[in-house]
Amino acid sequence: MTVRPSDLQAIPLFHGITDAHLEELVGAGERLSVESGAVLFDAGSTPTHLMLLVRGEVALREPGVYGEPRFRLSPIAPIGELGAVTGLARNTTAITTQPSEVWRIATTALTQFFESHGDVAFPFYHNLLSIVADKVRRDGRQLEEVRANLIRTQRAMKKLLDVVLESEETPLSKTVCETLEDMIEKNRRIHYLVEPTRTLTSSVRLDGGATVPVLELSDGLLRIGKPAEAPRLGAEWSGVLITPSGEVAVSGRVDAVDAHGVLIKLDMLIEAYAAVLRDYLTRVQMLDFVV
Repeated sequence: MTVRPSDLQAIPLFHGITDAHLEELVGAGERLSVESGAVLFDAGSTPTHLMLLVRGEVALREPGVYGEPRFRLSPIAPIGELGAVTGLARNTTAITTQPSEVWRIATTALTQFFESHGDVAFPFYHNLLSIVADKVRRDGRQLEEVRANLIRTQRAMKKLLDVVLESEETPLSKTVCETLEDMIEKNRRIHYLVEPTRTLTSSVRLDGGATVPVLELSDGLLRIGKPAEAPRLGAEWSGVLITPSGEVAVSGRVDAVDAHGVLIKLDMLIEAYAAVLRDYLTRVQMLDFVV
């Protein structure tokens, strides 16, 4: 099957680009014939190509999820175009379900093409921005629904906890109370960690002078990369949080040490340090929020 400019025009990412330029772009890529069951990319991998399904079918499967795939793509369709252009790790595994043909262009070749075709790059990235904006709006609506459900669930659990506490204590009620208290505590806002972005990175200078990256943080929790000598679970901990907003002396207790790093439950900060941390958290959180 031949990829025609009119076929690409139907894809939002290529909308508004002239036929002549689309023909040049197609010529800069390559066509691959793949067998059924071929893995085009794995979840967690770094994108190396922008791909279009030209013939056949591709199933997108989420890691750890069995049964039917999340999506089934039919020609002509982009395969994970946002990840390919932005460099974000793949969220799914793409597998052909029948003999297929794929057009692809390496991300480095795509960048070179845009450098020599600025008039093509502008509509392409404008389309990309529009797609991302639409995705952010849809994600925002879904998150608001999740947030509303979480608030209702939290209130219901607190009411149920009060009912159980007012009742006669039994072995069952003790277990129910402990379970509810644990769930209510974990759902508190203080436990909502955010990940620093590439443009707003932060790190921690340890007492020994070594520096480790901050992986996630909130106003009460801090997750850092594992230092050469990882602290033991439950140990007292201290360091200096280094952010673009300033430095903050922090301390706390080690809450977890695992493959995800070291999680510290922070002690209360003095107001001056708390203000610096609030400013940094606001900057990071605003990148997840559309005003």
